[in-house]
Amino acid sequence: MALKYFDEWVSEDVEIKDFGLKQYIRLEPTLVLHGGGKHASKQFGKAEVPIVERLISKLMRSGPGAGKLRGKAIRGAGACGKKHKAYNIVRKSFKKIAERTKENPIQTLINAVQNSAPREETTRIRYGGITYYVAVDSAPQRRLDIALKNLAAGAFATSFSNKKPMEECLAEELIFAANNDMKSFAVARKEEIERIARGAR
Repeated sequence: MALKYFDEWVSEDVEIKDFGLKQYIRLEPTLVLHGGGKHASKQFGKAEVPIVERLISKLMRSGPGAGKLRGKAIRGAGACGKKHKAYNIVRKSFKKIAERTKENPIQTLINAVQNSAPREETTRIRYGGITYYVAVDSAPQRRLDIALKNLAAGAFATSFSNKKPMEECLAEELIFAANNDMKSFAVARKEEIERIARGAR
C-alpha cells in the first residue's frame, strides 16, 4: 500500500512539467515528514527530502528573515522552529485547497513551485574598482529553493496584521501561484527577478 501525505493524498498521479526541476523534486512521501536534517551534510541531499517536508521546513522561520514584502521585513511571523505547528498549518491548508479546487493539493503545490521558480537572475561582478550586474541562468536547485522561500514569505506577509489564519493565507498563496496569478507574492517576485535580469543582459 502506497504512503499518503497526511493519510489523504497520494502523489502517484502528480505531474511535473518543468524538466529542469523534475530531478530535484521528490514526490514520494516518507512515513514521517521529519528527516531531522540527515541530508544536510550531503551535497544535493535536499533533493532526497519530500517536497511537502521542504515546504514545512520553510515555514519554520521567525524574525526579520521570516518574510519580506517589497523590502519590508515581517517580524514575528512563522512557526518559530516548531515543526508540529508548521506541519498542522500545511495539513490544514491542503484541506482548504482540496475543498476549493477539487484537485490534489500536491499537484497544486507542484504547479505553484513551477510558476514561481525564476529562470534567470542577476549576480554582482566586481572588475577593478567597478561593480556591475550581469544576468545569469538560475540552477534548478536554487530555483526550487527560491520558489519555496517566496511561497512561505507570501503567506507570512498576507497573514501579518490580518485576521485570516496562517493556513488560509498559505492556501490562497498556493492557489494563486498555481494559477500563475500576479496576486501571488511568489509569482510577482519571480517576474520582478526576471525583469531585472532582462535589464542586466
